[in-house]
Amino acid sequence: MKFLADMPISPRTVEFLRRKGYHAIRVDKLKMAKATDREIFDYAIKNEMIIITTDLDFGTILAYTKKKKPSIMILRLKNPSPKVINDLLEKSLPNVEEYLRKGAIIVIGEDKIRIRELPILD
Repeated sequence: MKFLADMPISPRTVEFLRRKGYHAIRVDKLKMAKATDREIFDYAIKNEMIIITTDLDFGTILAYTKKKKPSIMILRLKNPSPKVINDLLEKSLPNVEEYLRKGAIIVIGEDKIRIRELPILD
């Protein structure tokens, strides 16, 4: 799986994902630090990547497109430190990988994971 990390995601989390065997890159490394959400979204589609973010706008864009990709993982945390995020990803990723591959919006909170398979048709 390939992850495209939005700007609020720490480089330490990108490195954590790489150590776990995933391809991961942060948008600033692609010279997209000032890109719009739609530009990031389109890049993820073109390159078959999963967006990891704290920004709810990506889910809104996806809902309007009615597409099955890209999958989006939204982190909704009170303390979004890299350690907290990395610990949650360590626990959560094995349980959500299949959904991410098929197409889903995954919202990860401190004590809850919500999964919405794509496309969103309502």
